[in-house]
Amino acid sequence: MKWLASVGGIGFLRPASGTWGSLAALPMAYAIHLVGGFWLLLALGVVVFFAGLKATEALTRTGDHDPSWIVIDEVVGQWIAIMPVSFGAGMMGIDVWRLWPGWVAGFVLFRLFDIWKPWLVGRADRRGDALGVMLDDVIAGVFAALVSVFLAALYHGTML
Repeated sequence: MKWLASVGGIGFLRPASGTWGSLAALPMAYAIHLVGGFWLLLALGVVVFFAGLKATEALTRTGDHDPSWIVIDEVVGQWIAIMPVSFGAGMMGIDVWRLWPGWVAGFVLFRLFDIWKPWLVGRADRRGDALGVMLDDVIAGVFAALVSVFLAALYHGTML
């Protein structure tokens, strides 16, 4: 359980274990995209969410409800933030790295929302339970994905 929750020990890197977890999620998302595209990334995101929830529940029964070394939640949130990039590359039939600004925006925006914890992100974090640990990053990932899509549309001139 600890291996899963810390994403193979990445959560024990210092400083900023959440950032390390988010960075580790990027090459994983890239590999998943290459193997099965957006739909595999989405499916594995759901699987990893529930596996992470189970591991977090088991590891936080006593003591700290959100130890910094648990970074499986960052992986799920970061994957959500990158999903528009995976979807767009698949729809256009292009290499996913051609959309590199989306990778950068997804990473930066996810970290911003995860650290800042605005509105629903903070509400989920304040739950004080394993579901809150996972949900705050899911919501931060959704916010990052939405802002990334908005920025891409603005850049490409599709929003008038």
